[in-house]
Amino acid sequence: MLPRPELESAVRRALARSRGVVLIGPRQAGKSTLAQRFVHRDSPNYFDLELPVSAGRLAQPVQVLEHLQGLVVIDEVQREPELFPLLRVLMDRSNEPGQYLLLGSASPNLSRQAGESLLGRVEIVQVGGFDLEEVTAQGGWDKHIVNQLWLRGGFPRSYVAASDQDSFIWRQNALALHVHNDLPQFGMNVAAPLMLRFWSLLAHYHGQIWSAADPAGSLGVSQPTVRRYLDILTQTMMVRQLQPWHENLGKRQVKAPKIYFRDTGLLHALFGIRSLPELLTHPKSGASWEGFALEQVLRIAKPDQAWFWSTYQGAELDLLMMRGQRRIGVEFNRADVPKVSPSMRIAIDDLKLDALYVIYPGEHRFRMADGIEAVPLWAVLAPLT
Repeated sequence: MLPRPELESAVRRALARSRGVVLIGPRQAGKSTLAQRFVHRDSPNYFDLELPVSAGRLAQPVQVLEHLQGLVVIDEVQREPELFPLLRVLMDRSNEPGQYLLLGSASPNLSRQAGESLLGRVEIVQVGGFDLEEVTAQGGWDKHIVNQLWLRGGFPRSYVAASDQDSFIWRQNALALHVHNDLPQFGMNVAAPLMLRFWSLLAHYHGQIWSAADPAGSLGVSQPTVRRYLDILTQTMMVRQLQPWHENLGKRQVKAPKIYFRDTGLLHALFGIRSLPELLTHPKSGASWEGFALEQVLRIAKPDQAWFWSTYQGAELDLLMMRGQRRIGVEFNRADVPKVSPSMRIAIDDLKLDALYVIYPGEHRFRMADGIEAVPLWAVLAPLT
């Protein structure tokens, strides 16, 4: 497992401020490994509710939890929703921060329980797969490392697999397990073959504006049904719905979200892409790289808010980020030498951008025009905003 010092520091800061912290993220994203940096798995203060023995220790939760000292870790806490009212009471008995570290696979129910029962008592920290900052921290920027992250995605076991084939098989199994095991736990009672078909259809929307009509017709279900499928995959942090920016600009603007797989490794597994040569020659290579770069920018830049912008007249911007009062535009271009487009100039004027960056896979940072700068992907490790 690669060290994750920034994420670990974020958890420590949250524990220093709040009575509890909820680590939320997809299964196998590294939450348990991170938690063991704080409490060892063999400690009496560590509970993994997926293990019958550990879950059995909480059969009488009041008697057990109220006598423990120090930080308590409860892994897969969404399996026992009745614990949340008790945790609220226990947290309120002390003003000391850092009492509980709760881990859960991303789910609507967990977010709702944490928001309702533990409101004002806990902070939520999202845990995703590895990002560029983490995989380049040890050996510096290396094109092979970056391409491996793009191809395999950031799930730890996928990224560190012994070979591309081993990684591909892991990701195929992860998709199947998510459909067969995880989604039913989250209240999504959909036949697994139908859900896998939906995922395969959704992969072709990666980097595109969403429309429910075609997937609904292909699956033989209603449009509200496929929207619900999409919302569930969004809430489980498998898919990102990038919402459109709306402003009274006197132009008809697109109002549907753009769809991106948050992990390109899973996207490539659905496309059957096993190796970098296959990826580089695939028809969806450009869209895949756009989604990969966008996810890295959002995770590293951490903007206050983010949207895309598109008008029916043809002007568009891949990413509009807000930080304070600053408006930062970002375009993603896989060309070796990106060029200024009319759409970029329109975006600068209409959106009143403070800066527009064109992220590309090259090596050099250079000025393209007034207010427009080409930025290599590696340079997002330094603040864009």
